[in-house]
Amino acid sequence: MKNSDNIPYKIYLSEEEMPKTWYNVRADMKTKPAPLLNPGTGKPMGFDDLRPVFCDELIRQELNDTDREIPIPVEIRNFYKMYRPSPLVRAYCLEEKLGTPAKIYYKFEGNNTSGSHKLNSAIAQAYYAKQQGLKGVTTETGAGQWGTALSMACSYFDLDCKVFMVKCSYEQKPFRREVMRTYGASVTPSPSETTSVGRAILKEHPGTTGSLGCAISEAVEVATSNPGYRYVLGSVLNQVLLHQSVIGVETKTALDKYGVTPDIIIGCAGGGSNLGGLISPFMGEKLRGEKDYRIIAVEPASCPSFTRGKFAYDFCDTGKVCPLSKMYTLGSNFIPSANHAGGLRYHGMSTTLSQLYHDGYIEACSVEQTKVFEAATQFARVEGILPAPESSHAIRVAIDEALKCRETGEEKTIVFGLTGTGYFDMVAYEKYNNGEMSDYIPTDEELEASFATLPKVEG
Repeated sequence: MKNSDNIPYKIYLSEEEMPKTWYNVRADMKTKPAPLLNPGTGKPMGFDDLRPVFCDELIRQELNDTDREIPIPVEIRNFYKMYRPSPLVRAYCLEEKLGTPAKIYYKFEGNNTSGSHKLNSAIAQAYYAKQQGLKGVTTETGAGQWGTALSMACSYFDLDCKVFMVKCSYEQKPFRREVMRTYGASVTPSPSETTSVGRAILKEHPGTTGSLGCAISEAVEVATSNPGYRYVLGSVLNQVLLHQSVIGVETKTALDKYGVTPDIIIGCAGGGSNLGGLISPFMGEKLRGEKDYRIIAVEPASCPSFTRGKFAYDFCDTGKVCPLSKMYTLGSNFIPSANHAGGLRYHGMSTTLSQLYHDGYIEACSVEQTKVFEAATQFARVEGILPAPESSHAIRVAIDEALKCRETGEEKTIVFGLTGTGYFDMVAYEKYNNGEMSDYIPTDEELEASFATLPKVEG
C-alpha cells in the first residue's frame, strides 16, 4: 500500500539487508566517553577489574573505542531473523490528523514477544555468557521489557536468569512479571530483604517504591557472590548501545532506499539504549562532518537527568557497589517518583550519550507524564498501535515538532523510535483515562540534596 509520494506505509528490509556488523559510534567520537573508575582507588578500570561482574567478551566491547564495526556472530544474526528486520513505518494517518506538512516515520521495535527493542542486546549478552560457560546471569528491570527480553534469551540458551524488578513496576505490571516467570526467570521486587544492599536501602528509605539504581545494586551483589554468574545490564553501558545500533542501521538503510534524509531524529531517554541505538549511524555521519541532523533526547520531567542533572562521576547504582561513571546524573541517591514509564526511572545516563550531549551533538527536553499519555492516546487512535509509556515520550515531541511545521509551513522529515507496545501498561492507561494521573516534578532543593551526595572525583 502506497501513498501519492510512492513511499510504502511500511518499509521492510530483506534478510540479506539486515546488519552483519554492529556500529560503534565511539570510534568516530573526537572526545571519547570517560573511563569507568574504581570507587576505592579512583583509577580507571580495565579488563581484569571488570571480570568479576561482566562477561569477558562484553568487557572487550565495553572498552572498545577504536573499532567502528564489530561483526555480529552468526548465531545472534540467526536469532535476529525471528523478528528482524523490524518495519520503518510512515505515519501517514498521524500526519493527516495533525494537518502537518511534516513527514513522520517511526521505527517499530515491538514486533517480538518481549514487546520491545531490548531483545537486540539480551540475545547478544546471553550468547556471550553461554560461550563463556556460565551457569546464569542476574539483572535489573524497570518496566519489565528488559527482564522479559533477557528471560527469553536465557531460555533459548538454557541459562538461569535472576531478575530484580523495581518494586513499583512489580506491583503495577504483574503480567509482565508472569511472562518472565513463564520463560523460567526468578523475579524479585526491589529493594528486597534477600540481599544485604537491599536491606540497607530499605532501612534508609523505608517504604520506598524502588528505582533502577536499587535493583542494579541487588543484581550485582547476587552475581558477584554466586560462582558461575555474571551481571548483565539492559541499558546505559557502551556494549548495550553497540548491540542496539541494529535499530539505527536498519532505519538508515530503509530511508536510503527511498532517498529520504531526516531533519529531526527523536528518541526517549532513560539510560540510553533506545536513543543510542536509533541515532548511532546518523550520529556517525554528524561526527564525521558528512551530514547534519537535529537529534532530540526526551526524558520524563520526574527524572530529568540530561536537562537538570550534573555532568560528573557518580555511582551507577543506589547501593554504591558499582564502578563510578562520568555521566549526566541526578545523584545515585535520587529515587524518582513512581511514574508509569518504569524504563526511564534511572538517575543517570549513558556515558557515550552524556559526552555527546555535553559536546553539543544532542539536545534534550523533558515532558510531564500526563502530556505523554495524551500523545500516546492520540497516536493509538490514528496509527493502531498502543505504545509503551517510555517511547510515548518520543511520540509527544514528534507531535509537537510536527505541529510547529504546521505553523511555519516547513516540510521537515521527522523520525522517532517506537520502542515497544503498552499492552502491559493498562494500569497507567486506566489512570490517565480516569483523570487520576498526576505529574510530579522534583524541586531544585530535592535535586541539590541529591547532588550533595555525589562522590568527590576529579575529572
